[in-house]
Amino acid sequence: MTSTRNDGSLPWGQRRDFMIRFLILLTLLGVNAMSLAEEPVKIGSRRELFVDDALVERLVGRAELRLHPPTPCDVALETSEAWEGNSTNYVTVFQDGDKYRMYYRGSHFSYLGGKDRPNTRDVYCYAESSDGVHWTKPELGLFEWNSSKKNNIVWDGVGAHAFVPFRDTNPNCAADAKYKALGVGGKKHGLYAFQSADAIHWTLMHPEPVITKGAFDSQNVAFWDAERGEYREYHRDFREGRDIRTGTSQDFLKWTEPEYLSYSANVKPGHRDGKPGNVKDPVGEKYPFGRVSELYTNQIAPYYRAPHLLLGFPTRYIDRGWTESVKSLPRYDYRQSRAKDSRREGTAVTDGMFMTSRDRQQFSVWPESFLRPGLRTRDSWFYGDAYQNWGLVETKSAIGDAPPELSLYATERTMQEAGGVLRRYSLRIDGFVSLHAPLIGGELITRPLTFTGNQLTLNASTSAAGSVRVEIQDADGQPLPGFALAGCQEVYGDDLDRTVIWAGNPDLGALAGKPVRLRFEVKDADLYSFQFRTGD
Repeated sequence: MTSTRNDGSLPWGQRRDFMIRFLILLTLLGVNAMSLAEEPVKIGSRRELFVDDALVERLVGRAELRLHPPTPCDVALETSEAWEGNSTNYVTVFQDGDKYRMYYRGSHFSYLGGKDRPNTRDVYCYAESSDGVHWTKPELGLFEWNSSKKNNIVWDGVGAHAFVPFRDTNPNCAADAKYKALGVGGKKHGLYAFQSADAIHWTLMHPEPVITKGAFDSQNVAFWDAERGEYREYHRDFREGRDIRTGTSQDFLKWTEPEYLSYSANVKPGHRDGKPGNVKDPVGEKYPFGRVSELYTNQIAPYYRAPHLLLGFPTRYIDRGWTESVKSLPRYDYRQSRAKDSRREGTAVTDGMFMTSRDRQQFSVWPESFLRPGLRTRDSWFYGDAYQNWGLVETKSAIGDAPPELSLYATERTMQEAGGVLRRYSLRIDGFVSLHAPLIGGELITRPLTFTGNQLTLNASTSAAGSVRVEIQDADGQPLPGFALAGCQEVYGDDLDRTVIWAGNPDLGALAGKPVRLRFEVKDADLYSFQFRTGD
């Protein structure tokens, strides 16, 4: 039995023993916490991009993580047919063997009392391409429009407000369900599930909606997540503004209760101190949860070269009201016509954003725009413009001896009289974010990590005077013999996959599985990704 003194306190000897035990416990907890904090990240042989802070310990000198916007290219598609209209949106593109497939909504809404075209219902249209650049609209003969089936309508009916197909890569997928889709629009609230054997002829998988908790008035996406062995979906809901929920399924029919995403605003890229919370939007309003802005579409999918990473290309929705700048935006007269029944149709503007996730639920959001509406005088800067499609594809570069590039597609001329436009944009492969520094130089030091393989390769671009060098350190930050920065041969040039070489060709494979840090030095250069792999 523990005795106490008259004042209720323990005798000194017992207090001393208690304090010693308490200090020992704190020490053990501190050791365990440090051990957990320094637990190396197991990257194996996967490709790592600089799109978040997950591997970054610190930046030194003039080094920064820089977001790179895509480059506008040619017009991929114009919607000039009666069934296509001006509401060209919620676009999906994916490559399927030697064919590129595109799905986009067709409908028309007139702000001019039908003086342009009459209003029409939502249908879904289909286009295809052999190169992702030049697109054709095949005559499918599936659904009637004005008593004729000579059109490219691929779906008409429930789910046609936003019909979003994908190629199912689940190894256990049935042959008649090789392609799947979620669709919204019908008498019952929710998302309907569809399947197809050929990506053209679609049937409902279930007569009722399979996901019912949400708002869904946007492009709602789903895919097979090979990293997790499950289907995952992302859909629209409202939480103090437009927001996103996610759920999972094993069979595409029974889905988990959808949860809201959580966010951290990437306001200081590379510094690992972005925290969820209220972050001011450029309009001066506050959006909670680190979300930065209201998010319209989400366009989330695994990156095909690094499927442990999810990349999202959501639409930012901004409404400043009738400011003086609105008068200088394209087509102020038409903007006023659009606003007669709903002010936001004339005052709201949209552009493209970029966000990433490793765990599928917590997203790091870049506050700055990834895709701006651009220097335009007529066909952009309206609500509905600069909506990015769902799906990245590789396409051939216009430069004959250059490697392939990424293509994405964005809307223009949305809800104007003449019909909509989809413009193709190009981006370097892995080129979303780079570790960048001017010629004076800068460095990035990674957290401890372990890898597999015996070669280190870089996706990097330098100037004629620039360079990239790499040092491999032990977990405590000391250079490992043979892999010091001074012994690294300068990497200069422009390559998607350049092997790093150290003087004397030390055995990199001997470090596989051991905790190491990487020290990247960049001078007038951009480093987009790195990967350990096994070579000759």
